[in-house]
Amino acid sequence: MAVGFPIAKLGALVIKQVAKPLANFAKSRAKNNHFFRTYVLMPPAQFYHWCEVRMKMYVMNIGRSGQSSTIPKLNEDAAIELGANLLGEGVIFGIAVGILAFEVIRQKEKEKKKDEDEQAFINSLENRINELTFASEELDTKLRELTRNIYAVQHQIKMKEVQPK
Repeated sequence: MAVGFPIAKLGALVIKQVAKPLANFAKSRAKNNHFFRTYVLMPPAQFYHWCEVRMKMYVMNIGRSGQSSTIPKLNEDAAIELGANLLGEGVIFGIAVGILAFEVIRQKEKEKKKDEDEQAFINSLENRINELTFASEELDTKLRELTRNIYAVQHQIKMKEVQPK
């Protein structure tokens, strides 16, 4: 398992490096589009900023005592930059999740095919066993008939010897 971790880490790095140009393209397009900038980038950035500041205040024991402290909003440039970074990380995360889901589905299909192949092999073995059982019973029946015929012939021979001439 010691080999598995570095390979997983390398795989994550490769995914991030491959997805980064796509994320940067999405970020640059989002920064230039007013609608996207106003309604897609800024609200998550402002919410992220609010959560981050609230958590820092909680950790530093500021504003815990029920004081209603207002958190100032980020200026537009900072919010756009933070929102673009969040979008980029979201794109990278989405691509990684997609690749992971693809791999899980591929492994399940591979395992399902393996199970189907094993079941087909088991069914063929069961069919072969049934055929051999039938053939064995048929041979057993023929053997009993031959044994009866031999006893009948022996009985006839004894009867002919016993009869006077």
